[in-house]
Amino acid sequence: MIKLLQLGTTLLLLSLGSAFASPDDFKLCRDIFVNGIPPTIQHQETLQPRALCFNAFAVLHSGKSHTPLYVAERLNSTLLQEAKGNQRTNKFFADARLPRAERAELGDYQGSGFDRGHMAPAGDMGTDESMAQSFSLANMVPQYAVNNRKVWASIEKATRKYVMRAAGDVYVITGPVFDGTPPTIGDNHVWIPQHLFKLVYDPSSQKIWVNWVDNTNEAKVGKPISYEELVKRTGIEFINITPKAASLSNNPRS
Repeated sequence: MIKLLQLGTTLLLLSLGSAFASPDDFKLCRDIFVNGIPPTIQHQETLQPRALCFNAFAVLHSGKSHTPLYVAERLNSTLLQEAKGNQRTNKFFADARLPRAERAELGDYQGSGFDRGHMAPAGDMGTDESMAQSFSLANMVPQYAVNNRKVWASIEKATRKYVMRAAGDVYVITGPVFDGTPPTIGDNHVWIPQHLFKLVYDPSSQKIWVNWVDNTNEAKVGKPISYEELVKRTGIEFINITPKAASLSNNPRS
């Protein structure tokens, strides 16, 4: 997500309001979001957003950055148990639902030195179809290789471990954070995020925390930050919960 985005000499503040999303946004997959309410970005037209529903996740894609702005999942132990035996396809593809001018293409990543980093990880996918869908470039951001394969992979694994012992559904929102004027890759100028976050909310235990990681090869897994801190850093309210729930826990092991 983007808090301050510098376009030329223009500084644009993007934040979420309390308004509902358009009735047509995510109308086929609102069950993926907490209370059926997806985040809504005010003045989001500057980002050329498009809501995309997949079988197991939902993407708000930006035609400006050519990446997702956020990706939402609703996970549980049954789904992840099914995912354990599912084989990666590794068949990345440009998403044909997006206009060519708004999407990333396979060629943008080739020779760039960056991994195609999943926001909704392949390891969360419980069916062959959802596994295949997870390789859409609409679900990817340019990610430093060591970051993607070690630090970020360990966060994904820890999230699944928590979900496996949770009492019910766990909601996860993952996304990139762009500071200032982002560097880009490829002919389509796909934005490279400076940071990545993974928000985890367990309604049954009222636990909520956020993993925040710099998108560098040198990044380490640090202590999770609170939901309030994520909102402070991004200016965005990602989920519709009470302040009490948001304050209860930023420690997944507590």
